[in-house]
Amino acid sequence: MRLNFNILRTTCATILTVACAASASASVVINGTRVVFPSNEREVSVRLTNEGASPGLVQMWIDKGDPKSTPSATEVPFLLTPPLFRIDPAKGQTVRMIYSQEPLPQDHESIFWLNLLEVPPRPQNVGPDDSNYVQMAFRTRIKVFFRPQALNTQEQVFAAPTKVTWKIVRDGDAYLLEAQNPTPYYINVVKTGLVNANDEKETMPKFLNEDGGMLAPGKQERYLLKNLKQAPPAALKVRFSYLNDFGGAVDVDSALTQ
Repeated sequence: MRLNFNILRTTCATILTVACAASASASVVINGTRVVFPSNEREVSVRLTNEGASPGLVQMWIDKGDPKSTPSATEVPFLLTPPLFRIDPAKGQTVRMIYSQEPLPQDHESIFWLNLLEVPPRPQNVGPDDSNYVQMAFRTRIKVFFRPQALNTQEQVFAAPTKVTWKIVRDGDAYLLEAQNPTPYYINVVKTGLVNANDEKETMPKFLNEDGGMLAPGKQERYLLKNLKQAPPAALKVRFSYLNDFGGAVDVDSALTQ
């Protein structure tokens, strides 16, 4: 527990330094941008690789969506092993994510977040009392989707984004695209916009939102069309991009509803 505290204290003390150091980057990377955990599996494996030139000390934990979470304060139905380890340069490490079998909803996906905190070693030519040296830590968070077995088929997963309904709504002087997700899946929208419904060759939306955001099961979200200042013309359709299970962007065209 003492080691956990020290690592996290280092992170908090140096977060501004990390944000301002354009040349700084993490060496340990997760092989993937998301984890899909089928409910009928007892565990899944997460693979990491150290792409840097120095060893790193890595700590991992899972949270329910709080970016300020700490390893000792999270309560999730998963166990990571090993949770703390050293990874040498050009080497890999497999971390097992084990499901505790705590009951989770079976009619829709649940979402969690996997955290990776990397602390690089202190250079040999820097003494422990050197006040000019700042120890930097790097934190990575990726999504973990717990998917009930009955929902874990390619046909259902691929079809879900096409079932999202869209309409244009006005809020004061602003125009927004309102999305309604009737499916039991989380849909990670990357960007969305409007294109001519009768022009199949048009590739760039006339009115665009590139902020994106997560569209939760059974919920709705609104996406501001920043460059739309008046009622849009007729004969438009929605074109949006979402991230699939492998982290790839997929485009979908959808009709507007009233």
